[in-house]
Amino acid sequence: MSERDLISIRDLDATRVAGLFRLAARVKADKAAYRGELAGQSLAMIFQKSSTRTRVSFEVGMLELGGHALFLSSRDIQLGRGETISDTAQVLSRYVDGIMARTFAHQDVVDLARFGTVPVINGLTDDLHPCQGLTDYFTLTEVFGDLEGRRIAYVGDGNNVAHSLLFGATRVGMEIAVATPPGYEMDEGYLAAAREEAERAGTSIEVGHDPRAAARGASCVYTDVWASMGQEEEAKERLRAFEGFQVDAPLMAEAEDDAVFLHCLPCHRGEEVAAEVADGRWSRIFDQAENRLHVQKAILLWAMGGAELGA
Repeated sequence: MSERDLISIRDLDATRVAGLFRLAARVKADKAAYRGELAGQSLAMIFQKSSTRTRVSFEVGMLELGGHALFLSSRDIQLGRGETISDTAQVLSRYVDGIMARTFAHQDVVDLARFGTVPVINGLTDDLHPCQGLTDYFTLTEVFGDLEGRRIAYVGDGNNVAHSLLFGATRVGMEIAVATPPGYEMDEGYLAAAREEAERAGTSIEVGHDPRAAARGASCVYTDVWASMGQEEEAKERLRAFEGFQVDAPLMAEAEDDAVFLHCLPCHRGEEVAAEVADGRWSRIFDQAENRLHVQKAILLWAMGGAELGA
């Protein structure tokens, strides 16, 4: 695996995350300054799961940096017809300068990085969503500046976004509280790893089943859809299980007066979030969605363009 792979936020220490945010801020402030930085380079984008934000932000990002992005669905490449991950990674590495993959199995992205010889970026797996998590904390730095000592509350399914938020919190010095319904907790392995990192970073992780307790004193309240892609058959069961976990105005009232609401989108108003929150004074969801472009351009400049993220 390459030092320029981004499989998890754990691949970047706090110094590099801070450097990535500084680069993303510069990219956002002056798009023209980075035009042509990846001229002549190509990014293969493997999509086993469909996407709006991931596809558009990476494709536009490569275009604005002077490169080219190739959309590859499982119908377009032999990976969907039995070709091994190893062979796919090695062949693509002969053609392109980087690979971004949005897959179901996390091991698929790990193996692309293991067998490929170009940087691999995790665009989402069932386990982790590092580009989203980094974008979320970048958005919070725009709102609050220094995040150290602040609290983020995640309410809902203990999914890939929740896992990435755990690891991101330790990088920016935030406390994190997670409230999930019983039976929908986060993966114990990821939670244990994050607790170890939080202890070293001097931050804290709280886990429970009470949304109000999680939101109390938070600078940010965050949620995600209750049924993610591939879980459609569980939707009715999840609606019952997640009753009481909607982010509404009374829940936001438990947070700090200047608290904001984040959601990785798409959101279902009336389910995981009330319209009064998604479209109200707390919401930064569209700033957050825009920032996927800027943060991922910074990731591309680091992974494929050789940009340094140190102090």
